[in-house]
Amino acid sequence: MNRSRLTLSLALLTVPLAAAQTVAPAPLTVPGDTRPDAPELAARGQYAVGVRTLNLVNRGQQDIVNAPKEGAIPRYDRPLTVEVWYPAPGVSGSGSVLYRDVLGSGPGDPKRPNTPFETPGRATRDAPAVQAGPFPLVILSHGYPGSRILMSYLGENLASKGYIVASIDHTDSTHGDKAAFASTLVNRALDDTFVIGEMARLGAAGSGSFLSNVVNADQTGIVGYSMGGYGALNAAGAGFGPQMAPLVPGGAFAQRQAGNYTVDPRIKAVVALAPWGGDAAVKAIGVNFGGKYGFWEDAGLANLKVPTMFIVGDRDDVAFYEGGVKPLFENAVNTERYMVVYQNASHNSAPNPPPAASLGNFDDYMHYAEPAWDLGRLNNLNQHFVTAFLNLKLKGQAAAAEYLNVPVQKSNDIKFSRNADGTPKPDDTSWKGFRDRTARGIELYHLQPK
Repeated sequence: MNRSRLTLSLALLTVPLAAAQTVAPAPLTVPGDTRPDAPELAARGQYAVGVRTLNLVNRGQQDIVNAPKEGAIPRYDRPLTVEVWYPAPGVSGSGSVLYRDVLGSGPGDPKRPNTPFETPGRATRDAPAVQAGPFPLVILSHGYPGSRILMSYLGENLASKGYIVASIDHTDSTHGDKAAFASTLVNRALDDTFVIGEMARLGAAGSGSFLSNVVNADQTGIVGYSMGGYGALNAAGAGFGPQMAPLVPGGAFAQRQAGNYTVDPRIKAVVALAPWGGDAAVKAIGVNFGGKYGFWEDAGLANLKVPTMFIVGDRDDVAFYEGGVKPLFENAVNTERYMVVYQNASHNSAPNPPPAASLGNFDDYMHYAEPAWDLGRLNNLNQHFVTAFLNLKLKGQAAAAEYLNVPVQKSNDIKFSRNADGTPKPDDTSWKGFRDRTARGIELYHLQPK
C-alpha cells in the first residue's frame, strides 16, 4: 500500500461512529406515496385511514360457471370479499398494514402459479371510523384477473380525503379463482350494485356496524379498471347490445342489455380506467359478431347519463384507444364526460406498481408494469385526476373543475409563464395543480352532453 492510500485508510478509521451513521436508510416505498413531481391533488387528505375486510354473500345468483349448455341455470349464494377503506382518527399518512394477495392468472397454471405476496399500505387494520360523515361511497372494481388489493394506492388515498371505499374481489375473476369468462361478463355490474346496497345497509343508523352513520350511499361513484370499467359503464346505464348474448349461456345476458334494467339512482359518477369491451377489444379476442362499439350500440351508450371520466393509454393493447375507449368517450352523448390520455401507455395504467414477487416471472411482471411509464408516477396522476372528478361530482366542490377544464388539451403544449411573485402571466396555459416541467405526456378532453 502506498503512503497516500495508507493515510486515507487511517483517516477513515478515525471518523466518529456517530458521523458514519448520519445517512438514514431509504424509506419504505408504499403504493400511493407521492413523488416530488406529483400533482397537487395526489397528496393524501386530512384523515388517517382504517381498513377492514367484509365477507358478503349475494344469495340466489345464477351460477354461470356451472351452467349447462342447455336448460335452466342453477342458483347459488355468491360470496364476495370486500376491502373497505375509510377515514379514521389519527395523523394523515400514519398507519401500517400488509395486504395479502397472490400472483397468477387463476388456479392451476404452471407458468404463473398463485405465488403469495404482500403489499404494504398506510392504513390501520380495524381502526374505528371517524364520525364526521356521512362520506360519499366509492366502489373499486379490478380487472380480469385482479384483486381487491390491485389499486390499494387509490383506495387509501380516497379514504384519506373523506370517502368510504369498498373494493370488491369479484368471484371467478381474481388471480386466485379465475374461472369462466361468462361469469365475469354477467356479474360485474351485478356485484357493483349489490355492494352498494350492502354498504347502504351497513351505513344505516343502528346497523351495529362500524360503518353506521358513516356511509352516504346516495352519493356513489364506481371506479373500475379494465373489466371493472366495463362493469361500471354497464351499471351506470350503458346497456349491452343483443349481439353479445351468445357469449353467456342460458340467455343470462339479456338482463344487462339496453332497456332491460333500471340504473341504481345512487350512482352519481363513474371513472372507467382502460375500460374493456369496445370494438377493437372484442375483435382482439376473436369475437366478430359485436355491435358498433363492441358490447355497445348507440342506444346503449345513449343510456349512460352519469358523469363519466375515462382514463386510458393511447397504446393500450387490451382495451385499445382508437377503436376502443375513444369511441366510447365520443359517443356517450347524453352525459358529461372527461377523458385523460397517457401518451405511450399501454393497458396497465391503473394498478399498483409491480410487486417484488413478480420480478422473476415476465408475465406476472407485465401484468402490472408499463414499459414507457413509472407506475408510481401513473398512480399519482390517477390520484390527482380521480380526486378532482369525484370531488366535483360526489361532493359538489365547484372549484375542483379548475383541475379538469384545462386551457390546452395536450400537456406538452403548455406554456408555463409566471411573474416574479409566482402569479400567472396572461399567456400562461399551465394546468392547475402541476408545477413547471411536471405535466408531460398527458392529454385531457372534456365533452358536454348534447
